[in-house]
Amino acid sequence: MARGKVAIARAVLSGGIELDDRTYADMSRCLLCGSCVEKCPNDVPTDRIVMAAREVLARKRGLSSFHTAVRHVLKNRGLMKTGAFLAAVLHPLFLRKVPGTSGLRLRFPIPFVSRKRHFPKIAAKPFMDRYPEVVPGEPDKPRIVFFVGCMTNFVYPEIGESALRILRKLGCTVIIPKGQQCCGFPAISGGDRQTFDKLADSNIAALEKYRADFIMTGCASCGSALKEFYPAMLGESKPGLAERFQALAGKTLDAVVLLQRLGFKPEKVQSGMKSVVTYHDPCHLRRRKVTGEPRELLRSLPGAVFAEMENADSCCGLGGTFSVYHYGTSMAINSRKTRSIARSGADIVLTGCPGCMMQISDGLMREGIRKKVRHILEILSE
Repeated sequence: MARGKVAIARAVLSGGIELDDRTYADMSRCLLCGSCVEKCPNDVPTDRIVMAAREVLARKRGLSSFHTAVRHVLKNRGLMKTGAFLAAVLHPLFLRKVPGTSGLRLRFPIPFVSRKRHFPKIAAKPFMDRYPEVVPGEPDKPRIVFFVGCMTNFVYPEIGESALRILRKLGCTVIIPKGQQCCGFPAISGGDRQTFDKLADSNIAALEKYRADFIMTGCASCGSALKEFYPAMLGESKPGLAERFQALAGKTLDAVVLLQRLGFKPEKVQSGMKSVVTYHDPCHLRRRKVTGEPRELLRSLPGAVFAEMENADSCCGLGGTFSVYHYGTSMAINSRKTRSIARSGADIVLTGCPGCMMQISDGLMREGIRKKVRHILEILSE
């Protein structure tokens, strides 16, 4: 599959193939999970090649109708906030609770969205609207800039609350820049380089505004954007900003890596109950080799027993916008993850990516498997 994608991409980039609907569809069938890159003995950057081909397709054929809509939302933070507010208020009208689960399902068809998908509730108040830009800590403790991410801000604010609770317990000053935008990954995955560049420019300005020791992400995809894609892609096209993007990447850490670096250790709790927990490796953490840190923390967690699931490092099938275009394939990929979770015997499924949380929850609900799916920061904060 990867070799075929590279061959098609080469033809797209060289102009040796007709840019028809079939070509567009073929290039959309990639999760950008990076598994093929990790396994390639020649280190072929297949994901970067696919993104470059998608950029050419978008430039020459135009964005798809879905990614055109995504562009308008991502470039207008006010529109995103208004849409999230309306979704939170009006969800009883458009969504209904699925009996026996905590998920929601569409009442009426909506463009681009499968009626089979289960949805989490949108937060009534976004995480970033709950706190000032600077939450002060102890003067001699680290200053942490928190890159929140759209899913945490609008869908899972409990992730942000958990991160903030832990950092405040450690005495850190936490900075939540109001000017931060989407990381841009949804844009570049559809070939929209213009929007990706614009969002990156806004983010670097927001993240550089305050002096900080570290930049923390609680979303695997956001972390990859800041740590890998910004310096690699924008460093080439904007050489004047290359040093700034590299400096940004050097300070960026996933939350569990940062917590270990800060010396965080779970406190002893008095409880006769023990939950069995398992962990799913998000692709964008696995490819950055962030696999040992979450397990070390979970194995030291009082009141929990860690059970390693089979195929913990396999993709959950979300792939960002991949699951919009290819929902059936997305859930077929996810079914292996669902079976692994069921066999693990765990009560709670933990991960480090809000997108994976949504996808895994969807898969479990489709199979009628009632297990909690949470971000690792939530259980660490408790």
